Amino acid sequence: MLDKEIELIATTTFGLESLVKEEVKKMGYQITRVENGQVCFKADLEAIVKTNLWLRCAERVLLKIGEFYATDFDQLYEKTKQLPWQDWLTVDAEFPVSGKSVKSTLHSVPTCQSIVKKAVVDKLKTKHSKKWFDEDGPLYRIQVALYKDRATLTIDTSGDGLHKRGYRDLSTQAPLQETLAAAMVYLSRWDSDRIIIDPFCGSGTIPIEAALIGKNIAPGLKRNFVSENWPQIDAHIWKNIRLEAESKKKKNTEPRLIVGMDIDDNVIGIARHHAEKAGVDGLIHFQKSAFSDFQTSRKYGYIITNPPYGERVSDKKGVEELYSLMGDKLLQLDTWSFYILTSYQEFESVFGKRASKRRKLYNGGIECQFYQYYGPWPPRN
Repeated sequence: MLDKEIELIATTTFGLESLVKEEVKKMGYQITRVENGQVCFKADLEAIVKTNLWLRCAERVLLKIGEFYATDFDQLYEKTKQLPWQDWLTVDAEFPVSGKSVKSTLHSVPTCQSIVKKAVVDKLKTKHSKKWFDEDGPLYRIQVALYKDRATLTIDTSGDGLHKRGYRDLSTQAPLQETLAAAMVYLSRWDSDRIIIDPFCGSGTIPIEAALIGKNIAPGLKRNFVSENWPQIDAHIWKNIRLEAESKKKKNTEPRLIVGMDIDDNVIGIARHHAEKAGVDGLIHFQKSAFSDFQTSRKYGYIITNPPYGERVSDKKGVEELYSLMGDKLLQLDTWSFYILTSYQEFESVFGKRASKRRKLYNGGIECQFYQYYGPWPPRN
């Protein structure tokens, strides 16, 4: 089964599809379709392991079992039953079914879930000659996703979302997801020979993701995945690909300097703890510092940050004062590049300069703009 061609779907938050597509292409897999929140690609069984370990901006990796159009429940049942569930679900498999329906005739999600469950059970009955399944074995989470009457049936290979790298176990207010932080670093085209500063680092997610990228550390090395318990993928495959990922860490080169700042001493302590758990504490300098004290003598560098948004009306004045101060401080650094994520719609006018480029992204369901200010490249030596 190792050489069998399969189709996988890397899911992502809106706005990051192109980044995930590039990640998948660099891994050598053939892209078949890109849609809102999805990158579909053909691969082999090992790709389940490699993509879960290495994708930085994707949210999950789903195994596609089949796809068809269904406008009534009989079609949904019959076409689901025809799919090769017996190739994946073991006789003791636990297989809960979740669902979603958008712009489809079959809009009752609970009913669709029940019908898919029954169809899968009936298919397994023909395979195993059993009337009842205890479901006390490996977990295979099935999802039926209906969009404009097209049903896509998948099994989740990841378990917890891929943003859960395994290093962030302490909570702070309004944390930035790891996948989005990695995307911000990617979009900046950061050169690890130049300093990168996050003056509002919070729990340290942006500096930590930058350090993981700079050292080429696979983001999934510190965690486990639900498909590790699947008998279709031998344990030695997981072990060998993890060892290969370990060997790809950059040993002799390090990012020049990564700095995380925050006004809250307790939050800085949490950031240091997370960096240590991620194995990159030696690459990041964290310090307690108010932005009003920000200064640098470096000629070239990057600011990549997710400052406070002021979602409540009472915070609006304070946020405007902060963004004005950011403009006063940062626009003096005319050889630096700035990458700032915020939902505040008047950011550019308060900051004092139009961005070189804007990109719509979503942070925890909040629509934001990623304001990109391009500085010049340093001269070649």
